[in-house]
Amino acid sequence: MDRATGPTLTGREFAVIDRAAVEAVLNAIPDPATGQGLMEAGVVQGLTVAPDRAGFVIEVPASRTAAYAPVRDAAEAALKAMPGMARVSVVLTAETAPAGRKASLSPAAVEQTRAKAPVPTDRPAHVRRVLAVASGKGGVGKSTVAVNLAAAFARHGLNTGILDADVYGPSLPTMLGLSGKPDYVDGAMVPHVAHGLKAMSVGLLTRGEDAMIWRGPMASQALTQMLTQTRWGTEDQPLDILVVDLPPGTGDVQLTLIQKTPLDGAVIVSTPQEVALADARRAHTLFQRVNVPTLGLIENMTGPVFGQGGAAAEAERLGVDVLGDLPLDAAVRQSGDAGAPLHTGDLAARFDAIAATLAEKLGL
Repeated sequence: MDRATGPTLTGREFAVIDRAAVEAVLNAIPDPATGQGLMEAGVVQGLTVAPDRAGFVIEVPASRTAAYAPVRDAAEAALKAMPGMARVSVVLTAETAPAGRKASLSPAAVEQTRAKAPVPTDRPAHVRRVLAVASGKGGVGKSTVAVNLAAAFARHGLNTGILDADVYGPSLPTMLGLSGKPDYVDGAMVPHVAHGLKAMSVGLLTRGEDAMIWRGPMASQALTQMLTQTRWGTEDQPLDILVVDLPPGTGDVQLTLIQKTPLDGAVIVSTPQEVALADARRAHTLFQRVNVPTLGLIENMTGPVFGQGGAAAEAERLGVDVLGDLPLDAAVRQSGDAGAPLHTGDLAARFDAIAATLAEKLGL
């Protein structure tokens, strides 16, 4: 080996992929509108680069998506041809900003700035009701509530599905004991089935140790694909209810869900202390602004540690129902770690009561 020049990289095993190399490849592809490279033209959004993979969004005006489809294909092919590249994700999406102004926000976030609520396209095929489980902040046990609530619906005899929309921190595979990528039939993903539930999560599409370093448009695209390209039900056996476990907060993923499908209602989960209730108010405000009914609040982790009754007082101020309270109990943690929802005991009975109330509110 010549020490002056260093080793020659001739095989995929020696290749090193870095951001500069990816940007150079993308800049060699001309933008149809300006003739500049894609990076220089500014149409590449949310570029993420890892040692063996890359992904980004091409964000263009809705009227030009057809013209950019070949560009997307060319970019994907060029990146796949890079030595050492194992996985490429290129998403083509449309801006919703007014013509002539470059969008600085994702499509869902731009939608939030409009006076009118986004108009949903349609609910997923063969799904009767869609229920969102939300929280203003993380750490309040929202996913635990979503999984156990879905299991309670199934115990009531309802054909139930659950979608893990928390694309940055998917917990559904662990809480239901699931692993392995879903099968594809006629271009649609077949959800896993566990404990009487049809389940889909981004955690089933990636490796467990992968970090979802995605900007808003990529996260929103992942949610859209799981929502609309999963075979939740059939004409003969429709899904009665799809429970959607939303990520905490009021960002792009929440707005994408609202934009893509009519929600029949939302449940907000909060612990009793004020710091959590303040964020629960924000979640309720979001649903109010987009005309999604808040069907009630669930007070989680009640007891000596976090207190009790805060959600009841907050629900009265907001003019919504308290669906129930769930004490802090080691059995919840144990069942989640074991990959099985609660089926017996006081807590399971409380989830059954909440599910019965919600089923009545939803006309199921």
